[in-house]
Amino acid sequence: MYVMERTKIAVIIGAGPAGLSAAYNLLKLTDDIKPVILEELDCAGGISRTVFYNGNGTDIGPHRLFTKNDDILRMWEELLPLQGKPPVDDKILHREITVNPGGPDPDETDRVMLKRKRLSRIYYLRKFFDYPISLKASTILNMGLGRTFKAGMSYIKSCVVKRDENSLEDFMINRFGKVLYEMFFEKYTQKVWGLHPSKISKEWGEQRIKGLSLSKALLNAVLSPLKLLSNKHKETSLIDEYYYPKLGCSHLWNTMADEIIKMGGEIKFNSKVKDFDMDDNSIKAVVLENGEKIKGDYFISSMPVKYLVQGLKNVPQDVADIAENLSYRDYMLVSFYCDKINLPNNTNIPTFGNIAPDSWIYIQENDITAGRMHIMNNCSPYVIKDFEHKVLINLEYFCNEGDELWEKSDEDMINFGISELQKLDVITKENVLDSLRIKVKKAYPAYFGVYKDFDKVINYLNTIENLYCIGRNGQHKYNNMDHSMLSGLEAAKVIKDNLAKEVLWAVNTEQEYHEIKK
Repeated sequence: MYVMERTKIAVIIGAGPAGLSAAYNLLKLTDDIKPVILEELDCAGGISRTVFYNGNGTDIGPHRLFTKNDDILRMWEELLPLQGKPPVDDKILHREITVNPGGPDPDETDRVMLKRKRLSRIYYLRKFFDYPISLKASTILNMGLGRTFKAGMSYIKSCVVKRDENSLEDFMINRFGKVLYEMFFEKYTQKVWGLHPSKISKEWGEQRIKGLSLSKALLNAVLSPLKLLSNKHKETSLIDEYYYPKLGCSHLWNTMADEIIKMGGEIKFNSKVKDFDMDDNSIKAVVLENGEKIKGDYFISSMPVKYLVQGLKNVPQDVADIAENLSYRDYMLVSFYCDKINLPNNTNIPTFGNIAPDSWIYIQENDITAGRMHIMNNCSPYVIKDFEHKVLINLEYFCNEGDELWEKSDEDMINFGISELQKLDVITKENVLDSLRIKVKKAYPAYFGVYKDFDKVINYLNTIENLYCIGRNGQHKYNNMDHSMLSGLEAAKVIKDNLAKEVLWAVNTEQEYHEIKK
């Protein structure tokens, strides 16, 4: 059979979810375009990758895979078919979980996607609260009648008297009331972003919280036990099942990378893009840190907009100034492999060692610097050496490159994390068998400062004929993983069919969740 030679080159900057998805879809949609992915790190996955240390795997996250977009769903299932039998922990503990008849058995093959029960809660007043917050009996008991009454009256007021939405604070108060906002959102948001919600654009809420409100959370609490609300009709924050690759999130990205190479694509790791060769309003080549030039016909970028604009030529001064001053939030994860943890299971979900069944836990305590905990055992038993007797628990920290936390040595940061877990009475130092600290720059594009003028940057980037911006950092947009992947898929379609670039920037901008089926 005659196979057309791929005579055009699409240079893709970044082997994260967006860049890999763009390459994968280009190879499926076209016969003449070869994707060449340039990745700064020595592995695929970006901030959605899994890091293994001494036989245990931890996500920089963790990341749940959930989408309402059929294209994304089909791609996941092409790469890692959904389990046909329960994974080993569900099997031993007799937990019910969805399986796909005829699908692979996770105990017999690695190329399989698990289906996991999702439980995420808030840890506040040293107690567990539902996430999103609901007004169940346990919530009232934990809060006390006085707090509950004030929260209820405050919520009623927010339904009647709406604030002008000039900030994230206004956005949240309008949906939850001032009391619940102050209890469960204000301090946590400031912890994540290093800035008070009154100083952050409401657009963050429109992209991450969207249609969620207390009324919808209560509706979910009432209808879900009666099985009257499916995942496809729930707000994204309310879903109770998610996909997860057997061997961690990197399992998906490594599988996709292998398929890209099999189909004729190329991936160059340890290849950091520093500069661009340009001719008028088009790019001719990228220049790597080592001086190597990679020519191309199309250039798809998921690198931070700040660095992208720094490398372009003849950028208008106002655009250059906005891009240079875009804000980001950096991230650290401290991982602990422990012989036990003291987060007791107060649910009806059976677990090994009766540990809490949460995938991740939002820490609202004012005396704790960490923003979240997560328990990797509850994501996949296959990434933990001894999942029946040991626990891998992580702390997540949000910081700025160069600040006090960032500059701590690995040893000091690990000891600081242990001290915080001890303060929460989750572990003692003697429980820790192994540990790891991971630092990630520019993990979260921020919605404050010069961001209000970011449209000027978008308009300029769209004038570069063969440049297409995708992904969280490529669009300076706090995307979910599936939104980043969708932007990559859309980039392939835009190139193939010569569509307007506005299609890319429209991903994850609707008030309701973008992937709701029409």
